[in-house]
Amino acid sequence: MNLLLCFVIVGLAQGAEIELDNGVLVLTQGNFDDAIKENELILVEFYAPWCGHCKSLAPEYEKAAKSLSESESPIKLAKVDATIEKELGTRFGVQGYPTLKFFKNGSPKDFNGPRDAEGIVSWLNKKMGPPAKEITTVEEAKAVTDKNNIVVIGFFKKQEAEEAKEFLKTADDDDETTYLITSETKVWDDYKVKKDSIVIIKKFDEGKTTYEGKIKSEDIKKWVAVESLPLISEFVQDQLNKIFGSEIKVHLLLLSPKTGENYEAQMAAMKPVAKANKGKIIFVHVDSENNETAQVLEFFGLKKDDLPKYVILELEKNAKYVSDNTNVVEKEIAQFVSDFFANKLVKTLKSAEIPEDWDKEAVKVLVGKNFKDVALDKSKNVFVEFYAPWCGHCKSLAPIWDKLGEHFKDSKDVIIAKMDSIDNEVEEAEVQGFPTLKLFKKDTNEIVDYAGKRELDDLVKFIESGGEQTTETPPLEEGEQEIDDEEEKEEEEEEEDENKKDEL
Repeated sequence: MNLLLCFVIVGLAQGAEIELDNGVLVLTQGNFDDAIKENELILVEFYAPWCGHCKSLAPEYEKAAKSLSESESPIKLAKVDATIEKELGTRFGVQGYPTLKFFKNGSPKDFNGPRDAEGIVSWLNKKMGPPAKEITTVEEAKAVTDKNNIVVIGFFKKQEAEEAKEFLKTADDDDETTYLITSETKVWDDYKVKKDSIVIIKKFDEGKTTYEGKIKSEDIKKWVAVESLPLISEFVQDQLNKIFGSEIKVHLLLLSPKTGENYEAQMAAMKPVAKANKGKIIFVHVDSENNETAQVLEFFGLKKDDLPKYVILELEKNAKYVSDNTNVVEKEIAQFVSDFFANKLVKTLKSAEIPEDWDKEAVKVLVGKNFKDVALDKSKNVFVEFYAPWCGHCKSLAPIWDKLGEHFKDSKDVIIAKMDSIDNEVEEAEVQGFPTLKLFKKDTNEIVDYAGKRELDDLVKFIESGGEQTTETPPLEEGEQEIDDEEEKEEEEEEEDENKKDEL
């Protein structure tokens, strides 16, 4: 019998039975806690059977499980069907698929490592060893620093001291950075260290930085995150996790060609401002000649003819500020940053041009430039669909929305409208998923979010009742996903053989 096609039953010490599917433990509400308790190190995937990304991960996940088993590793791989085991999904805060959690001695943390078999195994093997490698010679240290762009070295005479423990806790929590620890005098002398210290050795900027704060794990972690990025990062794939995963949520991006004759002068103008704002803003250069960055220009509503241009992106507020200036000089960049912190900058919002026939059909077409005039007309109840062209749910709603427009086309106080929220942005409406339906009420402009069934009768009743919710949101049908519109976008694009990338 082919073992890869069958289920094998394995028992834990306490007798709880767990199915083994192609080397991966199949966990349920009934056996989950036993599995976590009996395995010091275990990676758990929370998945949905219909999820495209989960299907792509499955063969790599199984290869990783097989590799770990063949090497007699104590690390186990497991999976949970979160569409069935909903209580487990809720317990561990699963909001999208696949979600991977790594449990060490029962304590979970998010897995943010690679999604290929080799990468998964490498990430997990690091978790087996000590968080920081102990070195006893200068040669050992040099060998590690030569191979890595960033190395954090803890110099502690007594590694059992509380400060050393705080350093090791930081190392254990950091999945991306290499950590060393040493108490050897010769190594201390070579790095010119006189007392217990933490030093970063890096192949950019000043090359060496010494930590000067309190030796507490959280503080060290923040310092390492800041120092792990150059003063000016390039917008390239291997830097994106550090840029967007940082706790610093304000970014200044310079968009210009890296091959341009003014590139070096632009970098020289940026560096003093970046240094002055280190820890507050991440400075990034986006090479406008790189095809992979085309979506970045689109995100900011810019074209190559508009460049060079510098912009500020405030991630937590999803706010963009595009400078009017194309002259990249230190004084003006510094003033732009100063105005941002003083709340003097005006948000930049994208808008398509107003179509000539925007009001020809029963459903009116809104863009950023005509949104206020139409949606905030206090003589009307205006019901707006905010959609994305690639959204499957939006496509399904389209014929119903057209019928809704026809139903109210002769009304004097009701307007049915739609807006492409990829090409247009408005401050008055927060859109976090597609489609989003909002009623802007007559007289007050009060906004009422529609949460009912997307059926014509229900939509009509909602409007005629003045925004009263007459139905509850229907349960999702199999194959739908409530929270991950970006995943839906990617799956549709794969089906259409498109190569678009997620927006910045």
